[in-house]
Amino acid sequence: MIRYSLFLLALLLIPINMGAQGFTYKQDSIAIHVYEETMPVLTYQNHPASIEGLLRPAHYIHPLYGLDGEILTEDFPEDHPHHRGVFWAWHQVLVDDLPMGDAWECRDFRWDVQKVSLQAADTSLTMHTRVLWESPDLVTEKGLLLPFMEEQSRIVIHPRSEGHRVIDFDISLRALQPNLTLGGSEDAKGYGGFSVRMKLPDGIRFYSRDGQVTPTETAVHTGSWININGALGAGGSTAGLLIYDRNQGPEENTPWILREKRSMQNAVFPGRTPIPISMEKPTVLHYRLVVYKGQLSRDQIKFLEPRTP
Repeated sequence: MIRYSLFLLALLLIPINMGAQGFTYKQDSIAIHVYEETMPVLTYQNHPASIEGLLRPAHYIHPLYGLDGEILTEDFPEDHPHHRGVFWAWHQVLVDDLPMGDAWECRDFRWDVQKVSLQAADTSLTMHTRVLWESPDLVTEKGLLLPFMEEQSRIVIHPRSEGHRVIDFDISLRALQPNLTLGGSEDAKGYGGFSVRMKLPDGIRFYSRDGQVTPTETAVHTGSWININGALGAGGSTAGLLIYDRNQGPEENTPWILREKRSMQNAVFPGRTPIPISMEKPTVLHYRLVVYKGQLSRDQIKFLEPRTP
């Protein structure tokens, strides 16, 4: 169950003005909706919900909106019903080498949203979340779910500026049980981690540091950012989404799983071999999305590139 103070719950039930940039947000029974002025920006799904008989999990973003209010993401599509908007998940979450369900497929896995808070600054709106990872594969003697991971994430939403909007993600993972490891799919793709399930019209193109990129079945290693451009805007106009992996320097090569049709775009981390997650020092992952209209020049992409943490 999501645990809110009565004060915060009452506060989130009505739109709140968030300062000079005009950010507002409101909450319904399952989600928090963020706006800039009257234009929707994104919705954070903070409570499980049933969609056509499927149980949708909590803790992901959908819709993510373009600058003219068009929806850029898909939620539980027929071809991959476990894909959902902007999400981060892994096939392998192991405690003492025992799998804790499958977070990627939303099977025997639960994101228990403990707290959501929003804080305004002069030039941004920041959402803080605290989420416990749980599974029926790890329970107490009384059969209660035993949390094995604490996730604290920060999502910073910047105001629209010169045809684009920046959204930063900082995802902190700390093990609550000893011998916890995290890994991607157990195949040559190794997919897992920060992902975006986008609407993908015909003619979509991918670009990175070395120019146009052709998606392949396995990961492509082509720099620390991917620019996805095509008829993504309102009425089929040209628009795009830029994804930065902020965990590496700009000259490093992130493995990217990219798809032109019916699938997600994934900045692969850590790959098929699981890595340990500490109970003392969290593993912190950093990403940036840039939603934009038209096209971006190389100089604009360089200007928008975040610093490596």
